[in-house]
Amino acid sequence: PKPQNAITVAVSSRALFNLVEEQKIYEEQGLEKYVEYQQNNENVILKPGPAFHFVKALEHVNARLLELYPDDEERFDIVLMTNNHAQVGVRLINSINHYGLTIERFCMTGGESPVGYLTAYLTNLYLSADSDKVQEAIEAGIASATMFTANKDVVYSDTQLRVAFDGDAVIFSDESEQIFKEQGLDRFFEHEQMNENKPLAQGPLKGFLEDLGKLQKKFYAKNERLNCPIRTYLVTARSAASSGARVLKTLRSWGLEIDEALFLAGAPKGPVLVKIRPHIFFDDQMYHIEGAQQLGTTAAHVPYGIAQKYSKT
Repeated sequence: PKPQNAITVAVSSRALFNLVEEQKIYEEQGLEKYVEYQQNNENVILKPGPAFHFVKALEHVNARLLELYPDDEERFDIVLMTNNHAQVGVRLINSINHYGLTIERFCMTGGESPVGYLTAYLTNLYLSADSDKVQEAIEAGIASATMFTANKDVVYSDTQLRVAFDGDAVIFSDESEQIFKEQGLDRFFEHEQMNENKPLAQGPLKGFLEDLGKLQKKFYAKNERLNCPIRTYLVTARSAASSGARVLKTLRSWGLEIDEALFLAGAPKGPVLVKIRPHIFFDDQMYHIEGAQQLGTTAAHVPYGIAQKYSKT
C-alpha cells in the first residue's frame, strides 16, 4: 500500500529477530568483525525475536482484509527500520523470505539513528530493542515501545491479533498517574471521581488503538464482528468502582471501543496476561513489564510520563 493509506509499523532488526549473539560480537569485537560475521553467516536463518509473532499476526489481518477489500490499501505495512549497515541486509532478507514475511520496505542507516526517518515513513508505531532510540522517538511524538522477550515459550493465536494496553501513560496521558505518585491513592480516587465526566488527555499509544479500531470496523461492516481477527484489551491497575468510570467514559468520548477491560485494583498483571496471551502488551512501568515477561508475555515498555522519573530514582 501507499504510505499515506497504510498503518505503518516500523520494527528494528533486533526486535524482529534474535540477534543477541550478534550484538555481543558487535559490543566486544567491534563493527568490522560484526559485519564480517553477518556476511559469513548470511545463509544461516535468524531465529524469531520479540516482535516476530506480532508481525506475523499483523500479516494475518492483512490477508483477511485483502479477501474482504481487495482494492483497499488501508492495512498494515511493516517496515524494517534498523541502524544496521547495508552489508548485513542479505542475511535479513534471507531470514524474512524464509519465514514468508511480507516486508518490502527497508531503512538501513549504517550506524546512524533511524529515528529521523520514522516521520518520513509516516510511522504509526515503532518497535525496537534499543531503549535510547525508543525514548528519542517518543520525544519526537511517535508511538514507540522497547521490546522485551518473554522468559517462556507461549503458543500464540494464529487467527487473531491480540493487543493489550495499560491505561495511564499508554492510551491516556499521565495526568492521573502524577496525582497518584505525588499525592497518594486516596487523593487519586478523589480526583478521578470529581473528574469522572472530563475525558483524559491522550497518551502515546492512543493513535495505534485508534488504528486497530478503524480496521475492526471494516470487519464489522462485513458482518464479521464475531470472527474479527483483531482483539484489544485494556489491562489496568486501576480499580473499577473507584476510578474506572473515567477511563470508560474517555474511550466513549473518543469513539473508541475496547473489546475487554480488566481492572485489577493493584493486583499483578502477569496472571491475567497468561490467560489473554497477547502478541504484545504495552505498559509504561518496568515492574509490570518484568512481571509479564516472567510468565511468558511479550511485553513492550513505553517510556512516557511520570513513572519514568520514579523508576530512575
